Amino acid sequence: MKHRTRLLAPLLPLLACMALAAPAQAQDISFGIIATDSASTQRERWEPFFRDMEKKTGLKITSFYAPDYAGVIEAMRFNKVQVAWYGNKAAMEAVDRANGEVFAQVMFADGTFGYHSLLITHKDSPYKTLDDVLKNSKNINFGIGDPNSTSGFLVPTYYVFAQNNVDHRTAFKTVRNASHGANIQATLAKQVDVAANNTEELIKLQSAKPELYSQLRTIWQSPLIPSDPFVWRKDLDPAVKAKLKNFVLGYAKTDEAEKAILKNIYNYGGFRESSNDQLIPIRQLELFRDRTKIASDDKLNTDERGKQLAEIDRKLAALKK
Repeated sequence: MKHRTRLLAPLLPLLACMALAAPAQAQDISFGIIATDSASTQRERWEPFFRDMEKKTGLKITSFYAPDYAGVIEAMRFNKVQVAWYGNKAAMEAVDRANGEVFAQVMFADGTFGYHSLLITHKDSPYKTLDDVLKNSKNINFGIGDPNSTSGFLVPTYYVFAQNNVDHRTAFKTVRNASHGANIQATLAKQVDVAANNTEELIKLQSAKPELYSQLRTIWQSPLIPSDPFVWRKDLDPAVKAKLKNFVLGYAKTDEAEKAILKNIYNYGGFRESSNDQLIPIRQLELFRDRTKIASDDKLNTDERGKQLAEIDRKLAALKK
């Protein structure tokens, strides 16, 4: 053993230098993208952004495209995804169930931080107003969004249905859940009569395929919804968090190529720092929706209804603080 040590001794300084000179392996980060459209379409939109992220942070970025919103939430829950782009409702689920934390919010190219939920029909449809839809619901094939979608599901279920004491699950001839992109295609093909969507998707369609956009009619628009957040796992390495935040908040400030990449995603123009407080209006909206359902539920006795309403009011009061 001593003989081997003597033979290796002259090599030890060289081996130490080689170890120091070896490049550090880039940390792998899986970035999840919710299924507002097909995986191939989302990949085309987001990959240039991820390649820039990889070059400028030194991190290895792997994209993750699930077939539905829940797939990205669950992937984050089990640490298969460390960072994700969500809608606000899906972000709320990620914060509550997947150790998530909001750190940034997207800005549109015009400098605004919000968008709208829509109900759309084909331009040939006889349904031209929300009132037309509610009065003729039994004749309508309705396309609603993913259950974890803010604009495709939560917002219309509150403002369109709960506010009008309508249960969308039973009110229509048929109801199907699908992505925004699939609902646009189904509306254009007249496979559904009315569908939930949002201004992000329609602005994108108008820019890319104006001939298809001209075949759609918007018959209802929601109040403003906060623009989408970026969420990371709270237990992500602080040094990695710093790299990601610096990249995201500094992206597309002046670089025209970066601006073009963001504009191609959803007419985005940049990002600003954000936190879980961004989700408060969405939490309130979900609680208001539930409160409306409970208040009109004649299957509940007076005591049980009062108990459930009091619990929702307690949660709403806590959010106001």
